[in-house]
Parts: sequence; C-alpha cells; structure tokens
Amino acid sequence: MSARRLARSLVASLALAAAGCRGHAQLAPVDHVDLQRFMGDWYVIAHVPSRPERSAVNAIEGYRLAEDGTIETTFRYREGSVDAPVKTMRPRGFVRAGSGNAVWGMQFIWPIRAEYVIAYVDPDYQQTIVARSARDYAWIMARTPTIPEADYARLLARLEGLGYAPSRVRRVPQQWPEPRDDQRSSTAR
Repeated sequence: MSARRLARSLVASLALAAAGCRGHAQLAPVDHVDLQRFMGDWYVIAHVPSRPERSAVNAIEGYRLAEDGTIETTFRYREGSVDAPVKTMRPRGFVRAGSGNAVWGMQFIWPIRAEYVIAYVDPDYQQTIVARSARDYAWIMARTPTIPEADYARLLARLEGLGYAPSRVRRVPQQWPEPRDDQRSSTAR
C-alpha cells in the first residue's frame, strides 16, 4: 500500500471516529506536558490500533519540536514482520492553546486534525498513554522497546479506567536490533 493511500485510509478512519466521538465524555488530558521532555522517540508497546497499524511490528513514534511551534512527527513501523520493509507516516502535531501542551491536533492530510490527548505521562517522561475522546484508538508508549510486566499491567489498567476495553488492546511486537537491509537481502535468497 502506498504512503498516500495509507494516509488516506488513516484519515478516513479518524474522520469516522471523530463523528462517533459525540457519544463519549471528553477525555481528560494531563495537566501539563513539558514539550522539550516529551520530544524524541517513543516505542509503541501496545495500542488500540487504527487500520494501518493493525499488524505493526517495531512501531516507533518520534517527535521533534519545529521552530514554528508545531510537532514534526515520524511514525515508523514494519507490517506483520520484522523483516518487512519500513513504512513511515509524517503527520504534523498542532498543540491546542490552553491545554497545557497535552492536547494536539494531529494532521495527516490538510485540513483535518485528529484529536490526540496525552492522558498520562510518568514524572520521568519514560512511559505515556496517548488516547482520544472517541475511545477508538490509543497508544501505550515507552522510551524503551520493552517494559516490565507490572508496568504494562498498570498502564493497561489506567487505559481501562479511561474507558477502553482491554480486549481491544494489542501488544506491539518489538524485536531489536532489527536486521540490517543487507542481512535481509542475503537471507531472502
């Protein structure tokens, strides 16, 4: 699937989800996010996935604060296998004024901005939960590709407390280090 087609699919999913958001209570964000500390790479540990992410492996969401105050985002993953080619999406985040930097509009295609709520971040900025008021998608992320099971259980319980069904949560396989391109081509022969 081409990147453009993948982006359209994600936007369509988010637009439908936004329409369904009316029946849910607004999701409470954290009080304040230090954007400088939040920037960098986050490994997706688990998620309630959007359509393009349903079989994601080695998913990483990276953020960089742009000079204009927007968030340059890079979402990279492999589909189905650590040996699959890397897929990348590059949405831009727009911090909602008055939200303590905790609510963003994530723009995959102009002019649509999907709600992105930082619902939890630990004091050390090592683990986070990003969710949506529609309770349709969510991401448990960490600065490391794996976390202790007790941390995962705690984050999953927190996600459930936000109104998500644990049965909808998918653990994202993280296998590091990834094979280098030259290793993949030699093993594919």
